Amino acid sequence: MSKFSRSTMERSVYGPLSRQIGDPSVLLGSLFGEDVALVDTGSGLVASHVDPIVGASEGLGRLAVHVACNDIAAGGIRPRWAQLLVLVPDKGDEDILKDIMEDAVKAAQEISVTIVGGHSGYTSALSRPLAAVTAFGSAEPGQMVSTGGASEGDIVCVTRGVGLEGTAILAWDYPEECRSKELPEGDIAEARSLADKLSVVEEALKLASLGATAMHDPTRGGVLEAMCEMAQGAGMSFRIDGDALPISETVDRFSRAFDFDPMRMISSGALVVTLPGEAVERAGAELGSIAPLYPVGVVERGTGVTITSSSGDLFYEGPEPDFDELARLQAYLSCEKRQKLVH
Repeated sequence: MSKFSRSTMERSVYGPLSRQIGDPSVLLGSLFGEDVALVDTGSGLVASHVDPIVGASEGLGRLAVHVACNDIAAGGIRPRWAQLLVLVPDKGDEDILKDIMEDAVKAAQEISVTIVGGHSGYTSALSRPLAAVTAFGSAEPGQMVSTGGASEGDIVCVTRGVGLEGTAILAWDYPEECRSKELPEGDIAEARSLADKLSVVEEALKLASLGATAMHDPTRGGVLEAMCEMAQGAGMSFRIDGDALPISETVDRFSRAFDFDPMRMISSGALVVTLPGEAVERAGAELGSIAPLYPVGVVERGTGVTITSSSGDLFYEGPEPDFDELARLQAYLSCEKRQKLVH
């Protein structure tokens, strides 16, 4: 799934929203690049975030819960409650509905989140199931870590690796295509196992406590899009060492087989974080077995994201919300399947 361009968002989303009557209890509302809304209830602060999942068939409920809760955690706030929307294409899809619910409940239990309600139904307007989760958490004043909080001199780090979720989805949803591209069964199994490591709740909360200045969950558009949004939000530039980016052998093999850029592939399970230089070593040590921490760059004055490597520098001026590698591949693979059926 891709998002609309920023210009479209400004015209058709933020424009109408700006005409709302101001509510002083809204401390952080809809803002480009920020994934969390923050409101003051009078007795405490509540953070919320909503995310849909339509780009996967297997493990849909699990993905929906983790993706939404990751965004709350990337704000330095522990997710506590969730509401779940599930829509399936047909009245007879009860088994699919039950599987999605079972996956969602299991994922929520893993991170101590309670699903408190939602909505389920069916509609012929869909060709595949859709799940959306709204996650909530309670916060203290000053607790939230913003997307755009990086400062000059901070170190840019990535946890776990690049391209994780998208690689897992390809392995689960397109096994025959994987085999046709001569990916061995061991690689397919390894790629599928990446779906078991999609939560970043514990490492995000630990990094927030250790002084993270900004954090972002790299979903649509991948690690590169997350970095572009963080740099733009901070009014700074990110200079990234391309050779330091953590790309596993499995993700690398899938990226070559399917011809995608791992940096632009949806990557829940990773976290992009900026830390003061003096905090990086301690953060890496204290994360321990929760998740590896890879310093990959530095925050500088300027704009955009520059990725340096031995083959030359690549400069990205800003976010590209309407570009996503998984959405591109799914459109191509669906078209390829239709052509095979016709012939």
